[in-house]
Amino acid sequence: MGKSRSLDVAKKLKKDEFYTQLPDIENELRHYREHFSGKVVYCNCDDPKISNFFHYFTHNFEKLGLKKLITTCYKNQNSDLFSQNDSEKAICLEYVEGGNTPDLAKTRISHLNGDGDFRSRECIELLKQSDIVVTNPPFSLFREYVAQLMEYGKEFLIIGSRNAITYKEIFPLIKNNKLWLGYSTGDMEFRVPDYYPPKVHRYRMDEKGRKFYSLGNAGWFTNLDLKKRHEEIILYKKYSPDEYPKYDNYDAIEVSKVNKIPVDYDGAMGVPITFLDKHNPDQFEIIKFRKGDNDKDLSINGECPFFRILIRKRNG
Repeated sequence: MGKSRSLDVAKKLKKDEFYTQLPDIENELRHYREHFSGKVVYCNCDDPKISNFFHYFTHNFEKLGLKKLITTCYKNQNSDLFSQNDSEKAICLEYVEGGNTPDLAKTRISHLNGDGDFRSRECIELLKQSDIVVTNPPFSLFREYVAQLMEYGKEFLIIGSRNAITYKEIFPLIKNNKLWLGYSTGDMEFRVPDYYPPKVHRYRMDEKGRKFYSLGNAGWFTNLDLKKRHEEIILYKKYSPDEYPKYDNYDAIEVSKVNKIPVDYDGAMGVPITFLDKHNPDQFEIIKFRKGDNDKDLSINGECPFFRILIRKRNG
């Protein structure tokens, strides 16, 4: 988390057109297949003409046992990935045909009255009809997007900045087991329109002249159950006061690495934020994030270690 500035590029550009690559979708979605049988999937930030989410779900429609796929997109995300022309109307596509070769002629395509914004009344009505939302929402609207999913009680699998873990609107959801991290972590590369400037952090152009931004620490967020959430962290280190100093402003010990969590200590512990990649809610309780009793950052001998999550063993 510390060295990556991740999605600052999106903020600087004030653009949110980052198109997820199909291998990233396939690598993550393979862990959730049992969740989709008989379900209506809604991709509410996806133009079906260019979206790899649409590609994945239509080509795996029968394998997943889907009931329906709905996609909508903001009106300026048109079929020409490289065009800045936003004259095309927002569309809604409802796909109910299976098979390995999607037949768009057999699907229902309609124009929306509004602009296709996920917050619009039309899109909210479609959200109400869905079971699972899967998409890459606008990075700049991540907080608002998640809040809507929570308001309507939807299951979801979405992409966002790993920095979102630290947001005051997001961390309480993690703490209360309403949201957690998916399988894939680390770097993800997104295709971007041609008019995005080339000289930014982690940029490349392929042999066909297509632009890609690598955003450092984008990752998956979900509330679908994961096998890895039930795998216990193997503990082997023994506690000693010298190796595990206490914080100045909270009754907890500092644990510098996840693999150093002591097996024989039952009190509160401050662990790196990377703990969330391995968190088993049956093994550990998350207490709070970053702050001591004085509402200041956790400190040891007056110095503050980087972001820490305070945890405690269950039944400890």
